[in-house]
Amino acid sequence: MRKWLRIGERDRGSGTLWVVAFTSIIWLGGVTAMAVGGVRTARHRGDAAADLAALAGAARVSNGAGAACASARSIAAESGARVTRCAVEGPVVDVSVTMTARVPLGIDALCVVSRARAGPVGLEGVA
Repeated sequence: MRKWLRIGERDRGSGTLWVVAFTSIIWLGGVTAMAVGGVRTARHRGDAAADLAALAGAARVSNGAGAACASARSIAAESGARVTRCAVEGPVVDVSVTMTARVPLGIDALCVVSRARAGPVGLEGVA
């Protein structure tokens, strides 16, 4: 006795596999986009924190290198960053800061480094 298969009977359940595959790809793309967005946001925040810290340091460079770097550290901390390097060369302040970005997909956290220079300060403020 012969058993006849109807058209499409062998493909039964394959649609479910395709839906699961496409859903997984879309989910992975969304999580990747969120991770990239988080790193870019941390980068922009780090750049702004470095700029502000360098400007604050340049405003205090006349009080000495210690006061300039202390001011830069204070401003960076208020921005959520940490100063990793502060160098005063004459009237110019060079600051490097790090920001931590939390990233999904088991990567945990990434450190983003930004750098800025500012100086000299005139009578009307930072030039």
